[in-house]
Amino acid sequence: MKGSREWATVRASVALTFAVALLSIVVGLLHISGFSVEGPLTPYIPEIVLRTVGFTGTITGFAMLGSGFALKNGYRVGWYSTAVLLPLTAVQGLLQASVFSLPLVVLSVVSVPALVVNRGRFDRAFSPSPTQLAAGAALATAISYGTVGSYALRDEFDGLETIVDAFYFTVVTASTVGYGDITPETGASSDIAQLFVLSSLVMNVAAFAVALGVLLTPAIEAQLSKALGKMTEKQFDLLDGHVLLLGYGEMTELILDELVDRDLAEYAIVTSDESVARTLDGRSVPVLTADPSDVEPLERAHITDARAVVVATDDDARDALSILTARQLDPDVRIVATATQRENVEKLRRAGADHVISPATLGGHLLVAEAFESDDHDGLAAGVLDGRD
Repeated sequence: MKGSREWATVRASVALTFAVALLSIVVGLLHISGFSVEGPLTPYIPEIVLRTVGFTGTITGFAMLGSGFALKNGYRVGWYSTAVLLPLTAVQGLLQASVFSLPLVVLSVVSVPALVVNRGRFDRAFSPSPTQLAAGAALATAISYGTVGSYALRDEFDGLETIVDAFYFTVVTASTVGYGDITPETGASSDIAQLFVLSSLVMNVAAFAVALGVLLTPAIEAQLSKALGKMTEKQFDLLDGHVLLLGYGEMTELILDELVDRDLAEYAIVTSDESVARTLDGRSVPVLTADPSDVEPLERAHITDARAVVVATDDDARDALSILTARQLDPDVRIVATATQRENVEKLRRAGADHVISPATLGGHLLVAEAFESDDHDGLAAGVLDGRD
């Protein structure tokens, strides 16, 4: 059955990645804070390594969080970065050599098979926009300018001796924290250093502001889209084995109730009615505001990963177009539809529906069966499901 998975699913890969990231951060902070408990390997690890891996483990944990979000969105680059970081977290856990780090090692190793099994599921290419590239280049240039410039003028600074000092001074200055432990000397001879610090401050603050704007703008747009009932693509990325409902009609709520009551599968709705979409979104129902007969929204809703497609609105003509599009995109998906008009049952079947139900015809058969106290309810219903009157 399409969509069936063992324990190693896409969701498992993402969840394990986030778990490793959080555990790496926690273990690293414990080591930095001096709360580590010596493990069996502690006597064999140099002191400098034990002190260093606490910091590097925390940094790796934050990097793993970024990889987790990339995996959640299905990006291939997220898979590659996670494949590199998982062995790194395991090695760092061993070098941290404490009781706290042992679960990190185990979880990192366990996460590898799930990642390998689902390699093909993370196939989205990451293509940064020109604005993102420009913001990244501006930030890198500004930090490089501050680092190289301050190191070149190190004789004009108090407390700046190495390139690491220069990088530290640049980042602290750019973030506007300004600890004051490294400062340019005062006096006429040091005017060049003071002017350099001013130029570096302006450049780096501007670059940081632009970078933050580029990063926050997509999130703000996503919230605005959500408020308008227009879900972003990433909310559909992990749908797998779901039921896709095309359009919204009188029977849609009954269908949703049945899916929830039976806990049959995940589901998502594509509808062009914005007011309905806002209402559904308020109930946390995955909904895409678009024409269900168009190709692009059905691809965004991952129709090729769907377990079944249900088309049940009050417009048979529009339903026929939706069925044609769905069948074109996935010839193997199971499509079930309802026909408002009895004479349209066969038309919807020819459009590509596997089964077409006529509520009016089904109701008539069941009423007659009940009136004559017939025991053949199932047979009558089956005839209607197959399009027979």
